[in-house]
Amino acid sequence: MDAEDLETLAKSDPEPLAEADGRRRRGNRTRESILQAAADLASVEGLEGLTIGRLATALGMSKSGLFAHFGSKEELQLATIEAARRRFVDHVIRPSRPLPRGRSRLEAMLADLLAYYRSETFPGGCFFHNVKAEFDSRPDSPVRAVMAGEVRDFLGFLEREVRKTQEAGELDPSLDPQQLAFELDALGSAANSQFQILEDPTVFDRAVLGMRRSLGIA
Repeated sequence: MDAEDLETLAKSDPEPLAEADGRRRRGNRTRESILQAAADLASVEGLEGLTIGRLATALGMSKSGLFAHFGSKEELQLATIEAARRRFVDHVIRPSRPLPRGRSRLEAMLADLLAYYRSETFPGGCFFHNVKAEFDSRPDSPVRAVMAGEVRDFLGFLEREVRKTQEAGELDPSLDPQQLAFELDALGSAANSQFQILEDPTVFDRAVLGMRRSLGIA
């Protein structure tokens, strides 16, 4: 707890520090549950349609209750993106981290990526693909700037995993990591979009085949 927190507590009604911390934790849990519901809703109806009023209706909460957590629509949108990012990390990035660097970790992460798309972790399909399509032609939007950062981050992550696999001697060192990261991401994105519109799960088999070919796996 920093000096600013102590000063805030000093100006408030006296209460045990443990009680104050407990309230803060409960407030954080409430905010997180609101944001996860917001991410689910935005994956179906779009982030632009995500307003304080719409979310309050969906959650059965008052607008004033939500305003206590978010002061504006833009703040809600940006916080929702961050919450969606945490869910993506939990499903796609974190599970393979205990594995040693190399092919096994890269392949496990790609399998988790396709499982994330196939299981529709968000009810409207991948939150990030939907929001990218919604904001890609709005150059002055802060949401677009954040989403561009998300795209760069994930491509950079894929590129680093490819390089680590090459350094482990488990992937052809002549392959261009940046190009391979692009191909792997493109295959996953194509499978996701086709699954959403065609409802054909065999597209994931095609994505697996394409990824294996890109990685030089027979």
